[in-house]
Amino acid sequence: MPMQPWFTDAKLGIFVHWGIYAVDGVQESWSFYDDIVPHDRYMSQLERFTGAKYDPRAWADLFARAGARYAVLTTRHHDGVALWDTEFGDLNLGKDYIGPYAEALREKDLKVGFYYSHSDWNHPDYATTRKPGRPPEQEDNRYSECSAEDEDLAAWKRFIAYRDGQIRELSSRYRPDLMWFDGEWDRSEEQWRIPELAALIRSYNPDVVFNARMLSEGDYATPEQGAPIEPPSGPWELCLTINDSWGYQHQDHNHKSLTQLIRYFTETIGGGGNLLLDVGPMEDGTIPQPQVERLEGLGEWIAKHAEAVYGTVRGLPAGHHYGPSTLSADGRTLYLTLFDIPRAEIGVRGLATPVRKVTVLGTGTDLAHRVVGGLHEAVGVLWIDPPAEADLDPHATVLAVELDGELELYRGAGRF
Repeated sequence: MPMQPWFTDAKLGIFVHWGIYAVDGVQESWSFYDDIVPHDRYMSQLERFTGAKYDPRAWADLFARAGARYAVLTTRHHDGVALWDTEFGDLNLGKDYIGPYAEALREKDLKVGFYYSHSDWNHPDYATTRKPGRPPEQEDNRYSECSAEDEDLAAWKRFIAYRDGQIRELSSRYRPDLMWFDGEWDRSEEQWRIPELAALIRSYNPDVVFNARMLSEGDYATPEQGAPIEPPSGPWELCLTINDSWGYQHQDHNHKSLTQLIRYFTETIGGGGNLLLDVGPMEDGTIPQPQVERLEGLGEWIAKHAEAVYGTVRGLPAGHHYGPSTLSADGRTLYLTLFDIPRAEIGVRGLATPVRKVTVLGTGTDLAHRVVGGLHEAVGVLWIDPPAEADLDPHATVLAVELDGELELYRGAGRF
C-alpha cells in the first residue's frame, strides 16, 4: 500500500501510555511478567482505577499546541486490560475511554492512532502455543508460552477470535487512521495471521497506516528510544519517552530537557522521520506538569520555525553540514539547524546550487555568505556569517538558505 501523505508530513505525534498501571505507578505489564510486582497486586489496580479527571479535549488541545498532527493511545497493553467497554474478554475498565479520545482529536484535526498489543499475558488462551523453531526444552515466561507437550491449537484459535473481535470493535466504532501494534515478537507472522488481520482493519478504513510491528503489512519503521545513526531510507518514526518511563511512574523525575527534546526532534525530521513523543498520564487522567511544560515549549519552538518543519523532506546527508537540516518540498530552500552558539562562520560542503539568500528564521535577519575554494567539478564551501546574539534561539537556531534552483549536491572525491 502507498504511504499516506499525512503521515510523512506530520513530523510530530504524541504517544499516550495510560492504563491501570498508573494507579500504583508501576511499569506497564512487564512489572508482573518479570515478577517485580506480584500478579494479584498488579491486577488489583483495576478496581482502583477511576479516570476521574479524564478530559480528552484538554489532551487534544495540548497536543495541537505542541505542534503534533496525530496521537496514539494505548487501547490495550500486554496486560490485556482494554480502555473501552469491549464485549470480548473479561478485562476492561467498564466504560469507553477511546471514543471521547478519538472525537476530541478529530475536533482538532489530529489523526487518530491506536496502540494495540498482539500479546495478552492475562488471556486464558494466550499461553497455549509456542513460537515455531524453539527447541522443546527451551521454555519462556509462563505468561506468554506453554511447554511443548501442552500446546493447544484449539485454544490458540479461540485467542485469535478474541483478538479479531476486539480489533473489529475498534475499527468499526472509531475508524482509526493509524494502528500501532506491539508484542509481535511472541509469535510468528503465520500464528498472528497478519495478512488476515490487515484485511480486517482495511475493510473499515482502506487508508489505515500500520507500524512495522505488523510485520509484512507494516508501512514504516519503528525505532524505539534512540534515533538511528543512519536513518532508514523509507518512512520511519522514533518513539521516545520524555522521562525514562512509558506510563506514569511517580518516582521517575529524569525528564529530558526541552533543548534535548528539540534536538531529538530536529535530528529525526532531518532524517526524514517523525517523532512520536510519549506522555504518561496519572491514574486520574491528568498529564504530569513537567510533561505538559515540555510539550508546550516544543510547540512554541515549532511554531516559530514551522517553515522548516511542515512541508519539508529529509535534508542533507551526513558530512555536508554539522547538524540536522530539512529541505522544502520544491527542493529550493534548505533549512540548517544550529545547536550551539557559532564561534565562527557556518560551513556547508558540496552545495552545487548557487545561493540567493540566507536568513535567520524567526527574526528574518539576512546573513552574509560566500563560496570559497572549489576546483573543476568539486565545488567550494559555502561559508555563512554567524548570527548575532539577538538572532539566536535559546534551544536551536534555524537558517533558511534560499537556493537559485533545486538542490544539487556534489558527493564526489575531487581530482587526484
